Amino acid sequence: MMRVDLEMVIPWIEPGSRVLDLGCGDGTLLHHLKNERQVKGYGLEIDQNNVIAAIDKGVNVIQGDLDEGLSKYFDDDSFDYVVMTQTLQAVQRPDILLREMLRIGREGIVTFPNMGYWKNRLQLLAGRMPVTRTLPYAWYNTPNIHLCTLLDFEDLCRQLNIRITTATVVNHAHQRTLLSRLRPNLFGEIAVYRLSRG
Repeated sequence: MMRVDLEMVIPWIEPGSRVLDLGCGDGTLLHHLKNERQVKGYGLEIDQNNVIAAIDKGVNVIQGDLDEGLSKYFDDDSFDYVVMTQTLQAVQRPDILLREMLRIGREGIVTFPNMGYWKNRLQLLAGRMPVTRTLPYAWYNTPNIHLCTLLDFEDLCRQLNIRITTATVVNHAHQRTLLSRLRPNLFGEIAVYRLSRG
């Protein structure tokens, strides 16, 4: 079964396009895009078990570390879309990776947990690091090293001259609510952004 945030980005990807999925996991998204939208694509994944699962699905996957950069794998304008779902917060230099995404792809699609979500803020006010459905780890075992809010991410995009073409936020069930439309940084749990070069 596909995660709902993956289902949300599928309509943004044109049939027959070239797609790179960074931190592709078991290849679920690329497998679907290949079968339903006839895309040509690659995944980049560090975890060996996920690489094997992706290969078993017929997905072209490279085992590699995003923190080592993308230049050794891909030339400029190699893809139409570069997708990175629930991975941005786990890399050493999100700023460099965002630049690289738009160097090798015409558009970027990024999803991440919003640290500005009201339940996270309450836990911080209580003196604790947040643990929620979208941030399920304790401070000592989390893969997340660069958590941010929507405002932080949008500021970074401005600094990097990255244009945000579409932005939405959803709750843990990946639904948009009235409150998340009115105050996205406070009531959005998961951010979903579509990006292009500025």
